[in-house]
Formats: sequence, C-alpha cells, structure tokens
Amino acid sequence: MVDSSWTSTNQFSGIGWVWKDNIGNIQLMGIRNLRRRETLNSELEALIWAMKSMLQHSTCQRFETDCKDMIAMLKDPQAWPNFSTKLEGIHVLQMCFPDFKISYFPRAQNEITDSLARNARSFHNFICFVGCSIPVWLPIPPQV
Repeated sequence: MVDSSWTSTNQFSGIGWVWKDNIGNIQLMGIRNLRRRETLNSELEALIWAMKSMLQHSTCQRFETDCKDMIAMLKDPQAWPNFSTKLEGIHVLQMCFPDFKISYFPRAQNEITDSLARNARSFHNFICFVGCSIPVWLPIPPQV
C-alpha cells in the first residue's frame, strides 16, 4: 500500500508505504519526506520508492493506492504528458516485476500509509526510514 500527503503550508511532502503478507501482517514499512510536491507527483514518488524497496526486500507483485488518478496515469501515460518522466521511470521498474498489478484501495482502508505520509511531512528535517515496526519517535498509526 502506498500513499502521500502534502499541504501548501508544509515545507515537505510525506510519502509512506506498507508491505503486508497474505494474511494482513505488516512485514515492512517505509516513511520518507521530500521537498513539497503537488499531490500527483508525491503519489508517483511514493509508488516509485515502494517499487524500488520491494525489489530489494520481497517478491511483492501487487501494489495498492487510494489515488485513482495515479492508476489512470499508469493505464494511459500518454494522456498525462506533464508526468512523462516519472511515468517512464515507473514503466522501467514495472519490467522488473513479472506480474505487476496496481489497484485501488479506499482511503478509509489505507489509514496506516496515510498516517505514515502525514507524519513524514510534519518533520522539519529530511527523514527516511524503512523497518518492520513503528519507530519510537513516530506516532502509532491506526490499525497497527
């Protein structure tokens, strides 16, 4: 599951991802912030980072997002020329996954990654964390 968060007043955008096993247990998660980007750029960055992380840590083939526009972008990249560079990068990463799938996951069920992304944007310095449990310096997201 991937998500991003940004506001016009925060210095950073936040991105987060969570890898769960087949029975719903969290195996790994990532939280990171980057200089503020608009929503779709942040969503694409979250997917790119999650894909790169999964290539290093698992055989995960299925990704989920609450961003319907991102799914539309991946299905028809030519309709989104302003994002062509990022979409080409995702296409290259997709070739590393024999059975890549991305699907819509309602925001109400994406609370963990939403919380990670919102918390990441609130930091005043760059952060990047990948681990199998919530670090003590981060508020515990719902449903953990």
